[in-house]
Amino acid sequence: MPAEWGIKIAGAHRFAMKNGTPALAAPVAGLTAHIRKGPVGGANEDAVLALNHALVRSHLGLEISGQTDRIIQIDHWRGGPAAHVTSAVQIEVAAGASATVVETFSGSAAAHLGNHATRIKVGDGASFTHIVLDKSDHISRHLASFDYEIGADVRLRSLVINDGAALSRTYISANFGGSGSHGDFGGLNLAGEGTHLDIPLDIVHAVAGTTSTELFKQVANRGGKAIFQGRIIVARGAQKTDAKMMMAGLMLAEGAQILAKPELEIYADDVVCGHGATCGDLDDEQLFYLMSRGIDPADARAMLVRAFVEELFDFLGEGDLYDVLHDVMSGVASDWVAGQ
Repeated sequence: MPAEWGIKIAGAHRFAMKNGTPALAAPVAGLTAHIRKGPVGGANEDAVLALNHALVRSHLGLEISGQTDRIIQIDHWRGGPAAHVTSAVQIEVAAGASATVVETFSGSAAAHLGNHATRIKVGDGASFTHIVLDKSDHISRHLASFDYEIGADVRLRSLVINDGAALSRTYISANFGGSGSHGDFGGLNLAGEGTHLDIPLDIVHAVAGTTSTELFKQVANRGGKAIFQGRIIVARGAQKTDAKMMMAGLMLAEGAQILAKPELEIYADDVVCGHGATCGDLDDEQLFYLMSRGIDPADARAMLVRAFVEELFDFLGEGDLYDVLHDVMSGVASDWVAGQ
């Protein structure tokens, strides 16, 4: 996966951001790119995002106006000696447009502190898939914020995977501002020894007639800590909201920690909302079944872990585009299991 620098995704239209500095790629139909001065906009009051706004000098701006058949990759890489690296991206998806954007993070073996922000505006009737993959070096610190403004009749799919940094905080916020929209939000923390991975999530259903699902999974080995803090807010007047949040955790050894705090704040009275959390270890009966068929115990454990996380990739669907993404995402999970 990691090449000389960065992460390569086969067939992707790649924008490189080396040490926070954006660079433009060759033009492609339906996509316009700019380098703009200053931070991205937004009124989010998150403290980490406020620090990003104070320090970012320029950001990459993408405008998607049609249907893009190729994956758009934004490849963030932090190199050289340890440094504080800030970066930002703003994506505007026009009404009726369709695109898949993958943001990847990696870097050299140094104690970098990264602080990144992406702001995404999805226009009415658009279909947008956004995948984030953190493969930062295991001694680095990775802070990231992703903010979605969602119009009417939108189909949004969001997936975050953390597997790399010693300390990671990936904050996700979304505001449903138009009726008829649906969002699928997913995330995966793969916490090995000495890692602390945190995903805070805020979903606001601000208008009537919107739906969402939130499925987050966490796998922790001995000495690893995985955290999920999720909140769904249904505003006053946001009737007919349907929102369901679930966190599932898998602890592989004594000393693993998984923390979950799902929340609902509901100010409307005609809604269908729910949340839940579950956590446990591998099923002994399933392990025994696999081993009774001659499968090595380590391979049997790896198979069960991969099966546990595979559900997150179901939304990728079928076709060449999604086959590539599925191979990348499932490969990350397999590599992590093999290294434990």
